[in-house]
Amino acid sequence: MSSSNSGVSMTVVAVGPGDPQLLTLRGQQALQEADVVVGFQTVLEVVRPWLERAEVRPMSYRDQEQVLEYTAAQARQGRRCVVCCWGDLNVSAGELLARVRRHADQVHLIPGISSVQVACARAGISLEETLFITLHQRRDSTDDLTELVRSLQGGQRHIILLPRPWDMMPAAIARHLLEAGLPPARPVTVYQRLTLEGEQEWRGTLAECAALSGDFSDLSIMLFPRPAESQD
Repeated sequence: MSSSNSGVSMTVVAVGPGDPQLLTLRGQQALQEADVVVGFQTVLEVVRPWLERAEVRPMSYRDQEQVLEYTAAQARQGRRCVVCCWGDLNVSAGELLARVRRHADQVHLIPGISSVQVACARAGISLEETLFITLHQRRDSTDDLTELVRSLQGGQRHIILLPRPWDMMPAAIARHLLEAGLPPARPVTVYQRLTLEGEQEWRGTLAECAALSGDFSDLSIMLFPRPAESQD
């Protein structure tokens, strides 16, 4: 941590899967009290109703470092600064959180509703009986896919899988599972754009999923229900 960041404080608010009504009350309060709010444009559109007084700074993948540097400078002057991100801070915001922590020595986290919780609600399953695996990270996915195959073969829990948007989407994952010996008739559900306009639900088998040629939304979640005989 650079000494220039001493005393710099920022708050990170997770806005949930995208429905403004799912933003937590604590998140709303932080936004309403903020002097500066930054985030990707799509996220800022979700929180727009609570930004009556804040200076709003959109950022992109290309300029996020510069925007965070500006935000840190504002925080150093005593302004209350909030960084907004999608979803649950503990699921797919690790890369952004690491960037924020490089610019501030105090980072206050306000978690949001997770799309994983929404998927469980849609499917009517319990999180206690569910294993969550994410591929949504820039690293080799071999170990995660091995864990997925092993867990599906064990059949003891429902499995929720977060695909990786750029190369490991539902059809590719289904093909990998078939090659690993999973039954072609194994049921799978794919949720897209949960809580957003255009939300979709696809249900079928691994074989049917592997044969799909259409594109899935980047905001997709796969659910592999526990086999019926394991639920007795």
